[in-house]
Amino acid sequence: MRSLPVGDERFFYSFTAYLKFLLMKIYTLLSLAILSGFALNSCSSEPETPNILFIAVDDLRPELNCYGQSHIHSPNIDAIADEGLLFQNAYCNIPVCGASRASLMTGLRPTQNRFLNYSTWAEKDAPGIKTLPGLFRDHGYATISNGKIFHHSTDSKESWDEIWFPEIESTSRDYRLPANIALDTLPEKRGAAWERFDGADDKYFDGRIARKSINDLQKLKAGGRPFFLAVGFLKPHLPFNAPAKYWDMYEADEIVLPGNDSLPGGVPSNLISNWGELRNYDGIPAEGPVSEATARKLIHGYYSCVSYTDAQIGLILESLKELDLERNTIVILWGDHGWNLREHGLWCKHSNFDTSTRSALLLKVPGSKSARSDMLVEYVDIYPTLVELCGLPLPAHLEGKSLVPLLTDPDTPVKDFIITKWQKGLTIKTEDYAYTEWATKEDSVVGRMLYDHQSDREENFNLAALPEYEGLMDSLSLLMHANKGKDYYNPD
Repeated sequence: MRSLPVGDERFFYSFTAYLKFLLMKIYTLLSLAILSGFALNSCSSEPETPNILFIAVDDLRPELNCYGQSHIHSPNIDAIADEGLLFQNAYCNIPVCGASRASLMTGLRPTQNRFLNYSTWAEKDAPGIKTLPGLFRDHGYATISNGKIFHHSTDSKESWDEIWFPEIESTSRDYRLPANIALDTLPEKRGAAWERFDGADDKYFDGRIARKSINDLQKLKAGGRPFFLAVGFLKPHLPFNAPAKYWDMYEADEIVLPGNDSLPGGVPSNLISNWGELRNYDGIPAEGPVSEATARKLIHGYYSCVSYTDAQIGLILESLKELDLERNTIVILWGDHGWNLREHGLWCKHSNFDTSTRSALLLKVPGSKSARSDMLVEYVDIYPTLVELCGLPLPAHLEGKSLVPLLTDPDTPVKDFIITKWQKGLTIKTEDYAYTEWATKEDSVVGRMLYDHQSDREENFNLAALPEYEGLMDSLSLLMHANKGKDYYNPD
């Protein structure tokens, strides 16, 4: 569908929503009937309660081999895709770690006053809301948080039986080289934005997070309770620190810089991030672009960190299989948002562009088939999906939709659009278009972007200034504001 009606959109969407509600009910019943027996005990006909292995990867954009990016070495993440469901069009609801994680873990959308930035606490922004692991704990699951799950490890601590983070041996940014450690301990100073260290995997945090998680799997198997094991890897978050063998997987002179290294026309530059997160690191200019040599080094470092984390994921998956837990464990892997590698001249994640909001999401359910889905999904859908798969009651506060129907038919129309935001920018993404409005608190529009994702997936040509698109933008704006969340303007 290339356009949306303006005059009759309420009837159109209410009617199609009703039909899709009926279809989803049918698909859900069929899906559950097929999947309900996926975990049969070899000595019993009674289905076991499924476990959850919940893998979060910080700053992981969908630039992976399984997403068609053959230059990336990601065999273990690819293995999840080979046996599970890969979501081609998964979007976070806000592209910054703390807020994105709080939104996902509560099943609530960001608002003007809730889930705003990296330092978000879910328990402060959404007091009294049952978190995803908290619900599983209430229903008898052993719940463990290893590494980075919430931004603050003690956020919603009643949700967990155990919270663990590796001991800091150098600095909080986990440098190994003395020069970087020395810089990082100076006031108002950080080390380099990358580090190549000739050492073992467990010298960095993520290697120890994997080792701890493997030990936990052994204990959880012996304990006999169903489990929700959350494993939060820190890389490829800045600084791009990884053992040398992962840097060596990539040839420096083969690193390709993106061709679209400037903002599209009509995009207000004052509304776009200056990527201050990266500028805090040694050797990065306070203003203006980085050099091409630095850009290549940053991209090389990012790729190396992706492969390093992939290797740690492989160790956990291998242990899951060796312990005979694979047959009864749902594996979900997600990046908390996208990341810019000089597209539009940007770095980091803080923007409304597709490179910031589109994320990696894979779901492997024992007994289901390998598939890829082009359907639009968003991170508030993860909570209801896992709850439904495990047969638990859905809390009334949830704002997403279960993705269970996609397990039996990846082309099931779960939703027509997703909504994401960054600061004062609100974006709606449909099958064909991505529309963004920047507005004041009173909803006075101060900037717009419109991209046709059928012909311009890289978002290089902003159509917002063309008069022939006014009607489409009006319709998308109405749809977006009607569905951005019932508490969007709540001042509390």
